[in-house]
Amino acid sequence: MSLTKRTALAILWDFSEQLLRRGLSVAVTLLLAYYLAPEDFGLIAMMSVFLTLGSLMMDSGLSQSLIRIKGIKQVHYNTAFYLNILFGILAYVFLFFVAPYVSLFYQQPDLIELIRIAGIILVVNSFKIVQFSKLNRELNFKTQFMVNLPAAVVSGAGAVLVAYEGWGVWALVIQMLLFSFTNTIFLWMVKPWIPTFEFSFNEAKTMYVFGYKLFLAEVINTLFKNMYVLVIAKYISSYTAGLYFFSEKIKDFIINLLVSSIQKVTYPALATLQDDNERLKSSYREVISITAFVVFPAMLFVVALTKPIFDALLPERWNEAMLYLQLMMLASLLYPVHAINLNILSVKGRSDLFLGLEILRKILIVLIFLVSFGYGVVGILIGQIVSSVLLYIPNSYFAYNLIGYSVKEQLQDFMPSLLLAFLVSYCIYLLQLWIVLPALVELFLLGVLSLLLYVTGAVFFNVKAFSSLCDFLEVKLKK
Repeated sequence: MSLTKRTALAILWDFSEQLLRRGLSVAVTLLLAYYLAPEDFGLIAMMSVFLTLGSLMMDSGLSQSLIRIKGIKQVHYNTAFYLNILFGILAYVFLFFVAPYVSLFYQQPDLIELIRIAGIILVVNSFKIVQFSKLNRELNFKTQFMVNLPAAVVSGAGAVLVAYEGWGVWALVIQMLLFSFTNTIFLWMVKPWIPTFEFSFNEAKTMYVFGYKLFLAEVINTLFKNMYVLVIAKYISSYTAGLYFFSEKIKDFIINLLVSSIQKVTYPALATLQDDNERLKSSYREVISITAFVVFPAMLFVVALTKPIFDALLPERWNEAMLYLQLMMLASLLYPVHAINLNILSVKGRSDLFLGLEILRKILIVLIFLVSFGYGVVGILIGQIVSSVLLYIPNSYFAYNLIGYSVKEQLQDFMPSLLLAFLVSYCIYLLQLWIVLPALVELFLLGVLSLLLYVTGAVFFNVKAFSSLCDFLEVKLKK
């Protein structure tokens, strides 16, 4: 099977897995919203950054290194496996001792026990790096689909059950633990691998040289991504932090569903073309074009239909989060383009540029944050929109330097989809202000109408990405 076909098939499987697993996760989150208060989500928001940092410490860029190594051998897997377990234990010890200080900072005594119990997932997750990397190298997202879905079902059911029984915020912690344990167990069952007592300090050094720069870049990215909710929780309220965190979970579901599948699959697939700039550029142009055609309308339709979404699916106490979600979606609109440009750096092995770019980007984010913070949560979110637009400049610059993918070419590839999505979304937004229907009926009808108008517009304006997508689907259907 050709690389293009393997990549396309892998994207379909990973998208299906993301849709079902993350869709189930969002469904569980919506159910939990009926039993939990925004303050409960605020507590999880306070500790989430520390769990994420612990996860990054546990991985330390090793999984990305394993995916990229040519002619990989057992010694590479062994070395990464033992290092990962060691880093996982160290990360948990770090969280265990830092928990009281986090609790003191936020004046939330419950955070000590919450962090120490939830942190167990770091040790558990450290045992699956080899299986994860093997499946990604093979573009075997079908197996990941078969593993992640039952883990999501078990963890979601457990969370809803304990929430119904009145466990409050612990329902969210139970969900994390159950998913981590079941996912790891299932991975070992479907992708058995027996480690040997073989460890290479030379290979560890090689993986570290590549991985630590990605690790530092991800640490910086995590700190800045969570900077907003941390500041909101500290200086505004846990209630507002909960609303912000809840909106962010909905936004992340859409981003991860539509973008991460493509990014996760294209990295190992296009890494095989890292020495052929012409083919690499051609492949990335097609990826960014089709990604934009799918992602832009989905995100803008959510902005247009936020009110019927909340009215149909959530209790009234969450209505304050509507504006937050709309602004978050606008701030994330260019994320697919950012992600693909950064992917180019990883494929070309320029983790040094990746780290340098992250530092440059974060300096700009801090400056804008310092200006916008005084205007409250809405000001912060508007600042994120400004940051996203300005940060496109350095991102696209490095893509041009490495493979000759210019800003003009990128705009040609994604701007038609963006303009069409804006036009349709604006019309739908005006329409939903005018019509009066039951929320669920309104959501369904306007959602279908949005899709029909977008596809009709793509045909009328002869959007190239739509033709490429149709050609691919036609080939798949003939099979």
